[in-house]
Amino acid sequence: MPSIARRWVFLSLVAFVLILSIYKTFSWRENLQLSSPYLGFGTQPLGSKWARYRERYPVHSFRQLPKGKAQNIPIIQYDFHEETPENRKIREERLGAVRESFAHSWKGYRERAWGKDEVAPLSGENRTTFGGWAATLVDSLDSLWIMGFEAEFDEAVAAVAQIDFTTPQSAIINVFETTIRFLGGLLAAYDLSGREILLTKAVELGEMLYVAFDTEKRVPVARWNWTSALYGNPQVPEDAIIVAEPGSLSLEFTRLSQLTGNPKYYDAISRITDIFDHQQSRTRLPGLWPLVFYGRQADTTIHHEFSLGAMADSLYEYLPKEHMLLGGGQLQYRRMYESAIKAAKQGMFFRPMVPENRDILISGMLKITEQGPILKPEGQHLVCFAGGMVAIGAKIFELQGDLEIARKLVDGCIWAYESMPSGIMPETFSMIPCNNQCEWDTEKWMAEIKGAAMGNEILMNQIMRDDKLPQGFTSIANPTYLLRPEAIESVFILFRITGDQALQAHGWKMFQAVNKLTRTDIAHAALSDVTQKNPPKLDKMESFWTAETLKYFYLLFSRPNIISLDEYVFNTEAHPLKRPV
Repeated sequence: MPSIARRWVFLSLVAFVLILSIYKTFSWRENLQLSSPYLGFGTQPLGSKWARYRERYPVHSFRQLPKGKAQNIPIIQYDFHEETPENRKIREERLGAVRESFAHSWKGYRERAWGKDEVAPLSGENRTTFGGWAATLVDSLDSLWIMGFEAEFDEAVAAVAQIDFTTPQSAIINVFETTIRFLGGLLAAYDLSGREILLTKAVELGEMLYVAFDTEKRVPVARWNWTSALYGNPQVPEDAIIVAEPGSLSLEFTRLSQLTGNPKYYDAISRITDIFDHQQSRTRLPGLWPLVFYGRQADTTIHHEFSLGAMADSLYEYLPKEHMLLGGGQLQYRRMYESAIKAAKQGMFFRPMVPENRDILISGMLKITEQGPILKPEGQHLVCFAGGMVAIGAKIFELQGDLEIARKLVDGCIWAYESMPSGIMPETFSMIPCNNQCEWDTEKWMAEIKGAAMGNEILMNQIMRDDKLPQGFTSIANPTYLLRPEAIESVFILFRITGDQALQAHGWKMFQAVNKLTRTDIAHAALSDVTQKNPPKLDKMESFWTAETLKYFYLLFSRPNIISLDEYVFNTEAHPLKRPV
């Protein structure tokens, strides 16, 4: 009997330890309110602790923002004349339609997912996808303000005031997404409204994100285990990082330094910029950076694939924009942009063979081989931002011929929208690049598809049938539409630069297709296959739909002095940050 009793005592102890371990695992957020050995400031709330985090690799002398008045950056926007009553009526009707679309999505979010990251537009479920900090709410603050939803903005700001931006619901956060959606959203809403609580919350979040830079080479951890950092564990960036992620933090951290007077945020991104700058001429395609950044070595010279699209996009986008945000006081970003765009023009932009022989451009991918660079003629919805970027660069840096290139890039995305049965561009697709001859050739188009089918005509016909290939496309690898903004973003920017009303007409046609096909009873939904006239819907609506896509549609039809490109610079989540005077 005594042995049985001892056995029961032993099993009871094991059970107790197991229960205690489970409790500690699931109560880590509450435990974080206790003192941390690496913070060492007693049992204060966590919000007051991130600013006092003891860095392993502290910066002893911060780099300062450029001083003095802003330089004379050339005017970007077109000198718009007074519109006719008829044109104003049409414009305001279209503006109202976009506003109603936003109101519908916002209503669905407010009623079914308030305080959560996203609402599922078919099921009505709420989802936590970005740390549980109400991504759609924070990401849409400036949209509410711009579109004149005053009561809704006040309600959203009151909700933001209650969010603890020091303690996400996820143990690991995406530093890039958190920066562009949350920090960018808070800063832009503050710049527009002047509400002090928004800047307070931006600082709260900025203090936390700054700790992700506490690595040996000051390269931020991309997928950051902040709970590990809190308790003093050494931080090491990932070996392979999407190159856009460390390269696209400059606008938000710079603006935070400008608004607070604290140089450490600008210092953090300036050191990253120097890495890209010093290695730009030493990559495997000098002038451009590859898709993968090796974080532990802080090295951009290893990987062999190059694109302005997915994985790299905003790295390039932020070069001319950071130049503007710094008032032209730092020429480094101009030099880096001009080197990059020169390389892109030499081999990445291609004219595809299309019906009616339209003179358009697509930005493809380059792969470096032993024989040299090889073009992969793949188009992406994501890379449609490039037309707007090239147009801005053409204006502020006075680059001859680049505005024409920008127009052709924008026309390429417009063509991709118009060529689909749904009227909406697919996520990714392939085309035939022109060489010397760019006249449409049906036999050449079919031969290209047959080549992809390894000469098998049955397989070729199957590909054409299954992919529902319109003429000009040789494959559609991903036929989804995820409510992305990049195409309308560039249409909006080019319209503000050129004043060409044909761009408004194209934008309206795009909006009509998107609004009609994505609308649900709850909000708006991504589409699974835009090669169909009536694509099936997906139960997904990311926050960039209300933060970016609808904002750019709205601004295309607003008065041109609303969020002027000469007064604001947009981050990659369409958050307008005030440019220095």
